[in-house]
Amino acid sequence: MGTVFDNSVEEEDEQRCRGQVAKVEAEEWSWREMKLRAHGTDTQRTIIKEAHLLQLMAPLWRPCSSLPAISLPRSPAIDPRNRSSMADPFRFSSLHASPENDFCFEFLQRWENLDRFIPNRSAMDFDFAHYMLTERGKGKENQSVVRSQSKEAYLKLLAETFNMNRSRILVFKNKPPTPVKLIPDEFYSSVHQSKPSKPLRRIPQTPERTLDAPDIIDDFCLNLMDWGSSNVLALALQNTVYLWDASNGSASELVTVDDENGPVTSVSWAADGQYIAIGLNSSDVQLWDSTANRLLRTLRGGHQSRVGSLDWKNHILTTGGMDGQIINNDVRVHSHIVATFRGHRQEVCGLKWSTSGQQLASGGNDNLLYIWDRSMASMHSRSQWLHRLEDHTAAVKVLAWCPFQRNLLASGGGGSDGCIKFWNTHTSACLNSVDTGSQVCALLWNKNERELLSSHGFMQNQMTLWMYPSMVKIAELTGHTSRVLFMAQSPDGRTVATAAGDETLKFWNAFGTPEVKKAAPKQSILGHFLI
Repeated sequence: MGTVFDNSVEEEDEQRCRGQVAKVEAEEWSWREMKLRAHGTDTQRTIIKEAHLLQLMAPLWRPCSSLPAISLPRSPAIDPRNRSSMADPFRFSSLHASPENDFCFEFLQRWENLDRFIPNRSAMDFDFAHYMLTERGKGKENQSVVRSQSKEAYLKLLAETFNMNRSRILVFKNKPPTPVKLIPDEFYSSVHQSKPSKPLRRIPQTPERTLDAPDIIDDFCLNLMDWGSSNVLALALQNTVYLWDASNGSASELVTVDDENGPVTSVSWAADGQYIAIGLNSSDVQLWDSTANRLLRTLRGGHQSRVGSLDWKNHILTTGGMDGQIINNDVRVHSHIVATFRGHRQEVCGLKWSTSGQQLASGGNDNLLYIWDRSMASMHSRSQWLHRLEDHTAAVKVLAWCPFQRNLLASGGGGSDGCIKFWNTHTSACLNSVDTGSQVCALLWNKNERELLSSHGFMQNQMTLWMYPSMVKIAELTGHTSRVLFMAQSPDGRTVATAAGDETLKFWNAFGTPEVKKAAPKQSILGHFLI
């Protein structure tokens, strides 16, 4: 350990001293390398070559010519002029004398009791040193002008490598260097740049609006509410279908069926928001034009009992009945039945076409979930299912295709099951299962975020908002006093309507305000009807 420096010695002299010592060391190592190239091993050559890093320091220091030149005695063990006395296997000769060396020895005589300056190996960049030794002179004629930002980064990195910015001495390790950007920000892809995090969304715990829904049928297997693309909500109460216009808050009656056909057991809007299908307890299905309040046609002869589930795929209306049958109806032609799916042994409670229209999911009161492929549908033979899924232990009514991931289906089980399950419908694999602790009555995906909303029955009769895919609860919304049987989402994805056995209809801001998107033009999918 060397003596402590006198505080009167300026830092500039100290740094200049280090540079000259390092230069002497560099010349000595360079001379050794010359001998090793002829007589040394590969490992020895590599070690000596790495030591060339010290040579890069010499040009960075200005020689001081104000001091007289004298000789500095060295100990016999390290004196380069007395190599013959050393037990050195490489048999070095004397070090070539130069004015710089004489100056360095003279300057070091002031600190003859101090230890030699030894570079901190752990802080040295040998990859950079190797590049400077081997590649430095290549291709200079083709180099372009270095940009100022890159030049500053290079100089900073060079200074840190050679300990030029060190303000401390006699330390075991340098402080970690400040990261240097060798590539300007404009050359980085925007994908790798940090994005500001979204502010946390406040989810109101109370409904925005509550309406009466008297005489609503409290039946788990029915589907009595749907929200169309024209922003009109349809709700069936016993024999009557009501329309509520969300744009102005007005309500009107669309149709009241007679007792022979009633009550209404299902409703479903077509994609254009103008036509609506109404399933009846009598097994008939009616098609209505909501703008003209006119019955267009009645589909008969397909089912033997009530039609509790409906879904559209372009001009195809798919119906599911208590008889376990699933029928594809082409509403444009007189002979409307174009395909039949048979698999369920009990009532079909839920039907949903995938976003692509390639697959159909059906859930039944027999605790079964089927995945059907459109190409396998046939009018003359029994269509074979693509997948038959038996994991649920209660009726499967709730089906929801993921809007942002293809072939991902969420399903919910009845009271004795209470699970939300996620399926890869391409492989039939169950990706996840979450036990909610109560009957799952409805499921809705958030159209703008990776979230899922579920509604439940006894005991809490709540709605639960989940983060997907972690399935962490974000919020729970309570307000109904009976199981929340039906949910529907507004066209913009912001508002959720819920209807329950407590005969109330509530509107919730569960999904927040979405980003404004340009609305796609609406096109009629029905064309003309042959009645």
